[in-house]
Amino acid sequence: MRYTSAALDALIDEFAKLPGVGRKTAQRLSMYILHEPRTEAEKLAKALLEVKDKVIHCSICQNITDIGVDPCTICTSKSRDRSIICVVESPVDMLAFEKTGYFKGLYHVLHGVISPLDGVGPDDIKIRELLTRLANSEGDNVKEIVLALNPTIEGETTALYLTKLMKPLGLTITKIARGIPVGAELEFIDEATLSRAMEGRTAV
Repeated sequence: MRYTSAALDALIDEFAKLPGVGRKTAQRLSMYILHEPRTEAEKLAKALLEVKDKVIHCSICQNITDIGVDPCTICTSKSRDRSIICVVESPVDMLAFEKTGYFKGLYHVLHGVISPLDGVGPDDIKIRELLTRLANSEGDNVKEIVLALNPTIEGETTALYLTKLMKPLGLTITKIARGIPVGAELEFIDEATLSRAMEGRTAV
């Protein structure tokens, strides 16, 4: 359905580009914004711009943080176990593990996985940053790397690639247990299952 307002059509088109948002949902969101007071629309617009202007990647773990808070609060926390690093695909996967309250180590966010069909190679994700971090980790005394990537073909490919690169470093490399369905995404797995997967991790 197309509206007579070009401005409304343009807003619907933009909402429809968001992941998981179909055309009907985009229309509902657009109509909601249309009927909200202008001040609410301005708040939304401001929040969108501030995300682009103020959010950066942590210089250590590559998770998202704010300008002026780098390294991030997890990397600088004195209560974290600095001998173990959990490697995840995205910031939302890291948040999923944090919600469990089980994992007390540090993280490294790859921001993707190796996917040749999509034109994504090792240099397109944060693998180089991980290796640099491990090379400079004498102070943290890193002993274990937990590979907590999504159980997809791309995730498994990335895990194998990382294992080959890190084995010579003498680190213990583990993978989370597979109580998680193949093809599932970690951000949608319940907290109890994630906790058990981390607890039951196995050596690679």
